[in-house]
Amino acid sequence: MARNDSATARTRRHARIRRHVVGTAQRPRLNVFRSLDHIYAQIIDDEQGRTLVSASTVDPAMRTRATGLNKVAQATLVGEIIAERALAAGIKQVVFDRGGYIYHGRVKALAEGSRAKGLDF
Repeated sequence: MARNDSATARTRRHARIRRHVVGTAQRPRLNVFRSLDHIYAQIIDDEQGRTLVSASTVDPAMRTRATGLNKVAQATLVGEIIAERALAAGIKQVVFDRGGYIYHGRVKALAEGSRAKGLDF
């Protein structure tokens, strides 16, 4: 099945962004992926190629807390959860990788939720 034009454009934007946004051990990368139904966030150390912390709307802990919320509120909750998990892992500063998406709506809500819980970027 061929990809549609918007998916191809997002992939190109993401590749362009990734040329400049690199996560290190001192400042890993907070990556966001959004589908129609769910939103996923990972904190990645690109030097080692490892995911350090992750959170999403499909996590069992998240499913119980997200029932009855709209998608923007769910994204805010995912941002808060990823920030809590990152701070527990000793990560305070990250580089934000919006994944080729516009900084608007759910992506913005996730970023603001993680900032509100103490993640610095």
